[in-house]
Amino acid sequence: MADSGSEEVVSNKQVILRDYVTGFPKETDMYITTTSIKLSVPEGSNGVLLKNLYLSCDPYMRTRMRYSEEPQFSPYTLGAPILGFGVSRVVDSRHPDYKKGDLVWGFTGWEEYTRLAAPQVLFKIPDTDVPLSYYTGILGMPGLTAYVGLHEVCSPKKGEYVYISAASGAVGQLVGQFAKSAGCYVVGSAGSKEKVDLLKNKFGFDEAFNYKEEKDLNATLKRYFPEGIDIYFENVGGKMLDAVLLNMRLHGRIAVCGMISQYNLEQPEGVTNLTHMIYKRVRMEAFVVTDYFPQYFKFVDAVLPDIKQGDITYVEDIAEGLESAPAALVGLFSGRNVGKQVVVVSRE
Repeated sequence: MADSGSEEVVSNKQVILRDYVTGFPKETDMYITTTSIKLSVPEGSNGVLLKNLYLSCDPYMRTRMRYSEEPQFSPYTLGAPILGFGVSRVVDSRHPDYKKGDLVWGFTGWEEYTRLAAPQVLFKIPDTDVPLSYYTGILGMPGLTAYVGLHEVCSPKKGEYVYISAASGAVGQLVGQFAKSAGCYVVGSAGSKEKVDLLKNKFGFDEAFNYKEEKDLNATLKRYFPEGIDIYFENVGGKMLDAVLLNMRLHGRIAVCGMISQYNLEQPEGVTNLTHMIYKRVRMEAFVVTDYFPQYFKFVDAVLPDIKQGDITYVEDIAEGLESAPAALVGLFSGRNVGKQVVVVSRE
């Protein structure tokens, strides 16, 4: 229940979207402002007030930075805080499922404090023996994305050949490790030598390559997969997807998670090799992780023991302070981050 005696008013720093974005986003598309907020929830509401601790930078956010009338791409509101996933502490609550002091992760604002009138995507944090920032990544939306995309969409079998693009990111690094645990042969691509080394030496991929150094992606994939690809975890799209389609095996599966190469293009690239899906009986299925939120705690039960035992490795790229959030988000689209990009708002 709410603490009705708390009427304290505090400053509230926010990251605001200035204009809808065309092309690659820039830091100047956003700005920092400071308002004030009362540290209480109005009586008669069903809301919660959150103090945000960690914010998640995710590629999908770019799709909400452009204007669109299509409901599945609901744009951010100009002049209002950007929205995304984060880790927070409940400061005040009128909601029966949350009480003051609860640690939660879910949908929140890019600001120091967020008042949610009716929280819809807000999970209580089940375990604090791991870093809280993990709930922006391996134990949050990206972790669940990796798990269901591989296991629910692709159903890997021991001995199968798995390829992951954007493999060093928040999702890709986990898909590779989950696939290795399932007994698969795993190859990933990334955009720098440092990231390729991470894939092979830290995340346990069998092979990895820097796609920026490869002039012919079809030839590259044939070199790493002479017998073809059983499972492709799609994070990139465009030319990469076209090359993969030439190298899929009979009854191969493609999980379409994202297409980061297309998000900043005014005219998305076409895909020309789709006919290969017919004769090879390839199944390509897109998915959205929110459809799988009811499975979240089952996912946590499956992966938390492996995290605590060190059987799953996770790399974060930490940006300190809300002021650093615009640069951190923009950096995703030039590959500046190494691992999961997290913004620390407050370490309390």
